[in-house]
Amino acid sequence: MNSFWTGKKVLITGITGLIGSWLAKSLIKKGACVVGLIRDNDPQSELIRSGDIKFVKVVSGCLEDYKTVERAINENGTDTVFHLGAQTIVSVANIAPLQTYESNIKGTYNLLEVCRIHNGLVKRIVIASSDKAYGDSDKLPYYEDHPLVGKHPYDVSKSCADLISQAYWHTYGLNVVIARCGNVYGGGDLNWSRIVPGTIYSAFFGERPVIRSDGKYVRDYVYVKDIADAYTLLAEKAEEKLISGEAFNFSNEIQITVSDIAELVLKVMNKGNLKPVVLNEVSNEIVHQYLSSEKARLKLGWKPAYTIEEGLKETVLWYTDFLKGKNL
Repeated sequence: MNSFWTGKKVLITGITGLIGSWLAKSLIKKGACVVGLIRDNDPQSELIRSGDIKFVKVVSGCLEDYKTVERAINENGTDTVFHLGAQTIVSVANIAPLQTYESNIKGTYNLLEVCRIHNGLVKRIVIASSDKAYGDSDKLPYYEDHPLVGKHPYDVSKSCADLISQAYWHTYGLNVVIARCGNVYGGGDLNWSRIVPGTIYSAFFGERPVIRSDGKYVRDYVYVKDIADAYTLLAEKAEEKLISGEAFNFSNEIQITVSDIAELVLKVMNKGNLKPVVLNEVSNEIVHQYLSSEKARLKLGWKPAYTIEEGLKETVLWYTDFLKGKNL
């Protein structure tokens, strides 16, 4: 057990999601008392499949309901909040922007306002922002002082949530720290439209994977266990003078195209004969985007523990076990 976390009362929003499930797993092992705010109970979530939910107190409800958020924090004596809950799919945001704004913007200011009112309880808050909060720019990689200028619905929702979080530090002195991550992959992501799980899914069933873009979009990909470690590290340091109120990028700092990540997944699976189908039908997405994690290295001492290949090998093993006997 990590003595810092022993007995800490932690709320995780979005706990059934990709990062939330692995973060909960880590915090449970470290001795934290974990509460999860859950809107929809997905039995396929890693949190549930692994049995970790047995060690989580569940509060049912959504971030858009202020009273639910207050109940989750106040009634459980929460001292640490990880705010991961959000609508995370870019294509869904393009189709239904209001839903995305309600979840990502209103959900964030509801949570922060509850933390402000109950600041005698809540000592540290980690906010999940995104590289998408930076919007589109020719100046790469993104550093933390780059302006937040999202233009499309999902990107704007993350820019707004990020700025609102900063306002609660500047104005009210909440110990808020912000994580801006690259593309996170790992076992438990069941959004098959994403390139890593989608490629694994297709290849597992002997089909050619589909690339929705032209395959030339550039991103950085970071393994979910590295991000779970980054979040816990941020929380542990959130009360420090040089950390509180700051934003940090988390990336493996390796730029790779969508086509190349699909090919790498196929190589790990020994399915190199299944050449991807390139649809080239994506719009309203940033073409080139990647982050510098220099600040996280220097101020936090963080660096990823997994190479892309190592992370993908573990990821493929997770999906292989998940997909066995299924015909989804």
